[in-house]
Amino acid sequence: MSLVTPVNDLSALAGRLRVAPGAPLPLALQSSRQDWAPRLARGQAASALPGLTASLFNLCSHAHRLCSQLAIEAAAPGLLPAPSQVAQRLRTETAQEHIRRIGLDWPRLLATDAQGSWATLAQAALQACPLLAPTAAADPWPATLAWLEDQLLQMPATTWQRAWQACGADWLLDWSHRHTGWLPTLLRVAREADTAALLDPATALRAHADLVGQRSLSAALALTPGFALLPLWHGAPAHTGHWTRLNDLPGGLPLTPWALLGSRIAELIRLCKPDAPGQGGAAWLSFGSLNTGPHQGMAWVEMARGLLVHQVEIDRADGGARAADCRVLAPTEWNFHPQGVVAQHIAGLNATEPAATVERRVRLLMAAFDPCVPFDVAHGVPTSKEAHHA
Repeated sequence: MSLVTPVNDLSALAGRLRVAPGAPLPLALQSSRQDWAPRLARGQAASALPGLTASLFNLCSHAHRLCSQLAIEAAAPGLLPAPSQVAQRLRTETAQEHIRRIGLDWPRLLATDAQGSWATLAQAALQACPLLAPTAAADPWPATLAWLEDQLLQMPATTWQRAWQACGADWLLDWSHRHTGWLPTLLRVAREADTAALLDPATALRAHADLVGQRSLSAALALTPGFALLPLWHGAPAHTGHWTRLNDLPGGLPLTPWALLGSRIAELIRLCKPDAPGQGGAAWLSFGSLNTGPHQGMAWVEMARGLLVHQVEIDRADGGARAADCRVLAPTEWNFHPQGVVAQHIAGLNATEPAATVERRVRLLMAAFDPCVPFDVAHGVPTSKEAHHA
């Protein structure tokens, strides 16, 4: 038996992941993702780039549109209207994405067949969320924080956050046993699938922390063939997500895949709270851009899945403005690198366990690291010959 995530007509364009539990690297995790951005963007009008990249990466379309706008502004200031209210847009879109992943993906990925009612409860909670309302209030954050406390946490958000910062996964386990709502119950059951393998804080991606790192990343994108699909930082794969923010403490709480679920909840609380530099609200997520050469610019934003980078070159010949080059480096390529953190977890799984147990462990990994493409689980360790024809 194999687990196949739902697909749509665009699945061939978006690509997918093939997971082989217990297989050696790099066979444990293979991706059919392709680097479409340079091929499709070259020659397009600069004004069309934000919409094009938003369409290519439709699950994170808002973040891609914003990052593209910032990169174009860095490459050719004044060419297009500069994006406004960047911090607030990034805050809103990231919080909305966290809420959707918690309410839509977690019940599907973490529940067993006998727990299908959790999806119904989660969808009902999402329908009541002020931040997802078609006509959200001018300031939806107080109401959204109250919704979060009532529908998800079942307790004051500040208390939850402080306990998480102090105790991490121990608090998450304690909370999941104290409360009976759909979310704590779901997380309590999901812990059974945890691999207990800790993330290496030394490989957390913070390439955007200073100008040296940003320029190094820009040079790698421009000069290293295939870098956008197989990125390395300091010669090794890195991981990125809501646990690698610049405003967070590097190497803080020990995090297993299951604990990453708590990290997402903690960030959602931060985003719903009032603005405070380096602490929460619109001041929590970092973003930036820089000119990297004549008519060249790079931009980066911290979005729901991790660090997103866009790099563009604008051709201003003949009075026009068209894309001479466009590079996009998404979080999925870091986390789901064939030698990366998720691949290592998958290679370390015991493929002799019952298929249902193995698939639950894979589902937890996918809920924790959140790829933007579908995935398949193949049971049985593939041989080199099988991998060659995959």
